[in-house]
Amino acid sequence: MGFAAARPFFPDYIALNAKWHGAKPAFICNDEILTWAQFYARMNQVARALAASGVRQRDTVGIVMDNSLPMAEVIWGIIAAGAVAVPLNTSVGDDGMLAMLTDAKVTAVVASGGYVLRIERIRAQLPGLKLCVAIDAQHDGWAAYSPWRDAQKSDDLEVVIASTDMCNIIYSSGTTGLPKGIVHTHQRRLDWAYDLAVALRYHVGSVFLVSIGMYSNIVWAGMLCTLIAGGTIVIMPKFDATQALGLMARYRVTNTAMVPLQYRLMLDVDDGVVDVSAAQALMSAGSPLWEDLKRDLLARFGATIIELYGLTEGLITTLAPEDAARKPASVGKPLLGTDIRIVDDAGCDVSVGEAGEIIGYGRFVMDEYLNRPEATSDVLMTDARGRPWLKTGDLGKLDDEGYLYIVGRKKDLILSGGQNIYPADIEAVAIKHPDVADVAVIAIPHEKWGETPLALIVPKMGAAADSDDLRSWINARVGKQQRVHAVELRTDLPRNPNGKLLKKELRAPYWAKA
Repeated sequence: MGFAAARPFFPDYIALNAKWHGAKPAFICNDEILTWAQFYARMNQVARALAASGVRQRDTVGIVMDNSLPMAEVIWGIIAAGAVAVPLNTSVGDDGMLAMLTDAKVTAVVASGGYVLRIERIRAQLPGLKLCVAIDAQHDGWAAYSPWRDAQKSDDLEVVIASTDMCNIIYSSGTTGLPKGIVHTHQRRLDWAYDLAVALRYHVGSVFLVSIGMYSNIVWAGMLCTLIAGGTIVIMPKFDATQALGLMARYRVTNTAMVPLQYRLMLDVDDGVVDVSAAQALMSAGSPLWEDLKRDLLARFGATIIELYGLTEGLITTLAPEDAARKPASVGKPLLGTDIRIVDDAGCDVSVGEAGEIIGYGRFVMDEYLNRPEATSDVLMTDARGRPWLKTGDLGKLDDEGYLYIVGRKKDLILSGGQNIYPADIEAVAIKHPDVADVAVIAIPHEKWGETPLALIVPKMGAAADSDDLRSWINARVGKQQRVHAVELRTDLPRNPNGKLLKKELRAPYWAKA
């Protein structure tokens, strides 16, 4: 493997981990352990198998798999071959999967389990597909993964990677339609990992627990940080709260990255006996970490909770554990070496405490949305110094110490009678009711005011929640302009795999009637 610049890229880190920490566990899943030396060999075999099958450098390879050791081998084998890893959200329908594979122009696909049959259903519509590899079983027209891999030598492929080469494409987390492909080059990804590793406190002794699908950028955060630090990655095939606590105790997990709902489920099954004392930095991302939950986590895990606000496109802030108790509603400050601003519609900075759009600058801001020049130009703006600033579409405000608070999405803003209403402000009140497990506030049509807030609430298990009582309770605690028109009770709220509320789906039925 060539060193194409003054510093190595990710496959080189794996090679160096194999050299200096060869006997140390690299990946663990279902009690199977691959040391760094073994994983380096597997990565090289996959890279060679891809090359032998006609996959060229800079070709894109789709990954449609459940979490497993082979998925880790495939991801890094693709990258070591100089190709581009395209891990797909497996929860999308066939049309969504076809749209993403077509958009990425994949030349190969690796699939596991029932995803093989899903790819077969759409394969005829993918004329550029020249290689299909099945992980679990024999399928006509598919290479069987283990023999395909094991037929190759385990020394490296000597691929020279340039800093501007694409490393991966992560599709945005929508579950309907066509998500946007977010392109990360090797240099951007490496910069991202360096800066995150500092903020999230990774080191050579780190043990990272994977609990979300490995197509998620939340998982990539921990995976890349652990990789460059030379730590150990423990993979859960599927999240289970009790199992997660058990793995934390068994493998002395120091770091993880979860969405708030996962933490809530863990606390719900926790008896307080499981030894989680190894925890050092537990990241929460994807959706707001409500204040009460944050306090409960601090009580159980100590000062280890790091709330992260960020976009796969490249902006990140973190709230350090030392600040969590003092600033429970904040998402912290930007990573070292990066900057954020809060601006109005004209792009001018707003005053402290005033809401506006969050924009950010840093060395790991994405290069582009794949095949979407107009969408790229919509979110990237260049300042007078030639620096790219990312427009997030999120609304936030800064306090007098520079801590960031999320107000909501610009598109979720409720304009009622000429007044701006921020759903997050109402949600932060509603979630404090003892019977409320989850909440979303959306805009619905109103004959007089144009729009008005509606609260959609999921009651806690066993709670005798009443919608009128909840409405009265909320409205007694919010400002006059923020009062909700009504409360509707739901059994659940739609979220993407990263935990983000799908408010567009929630709003659609109400506006279809308007």
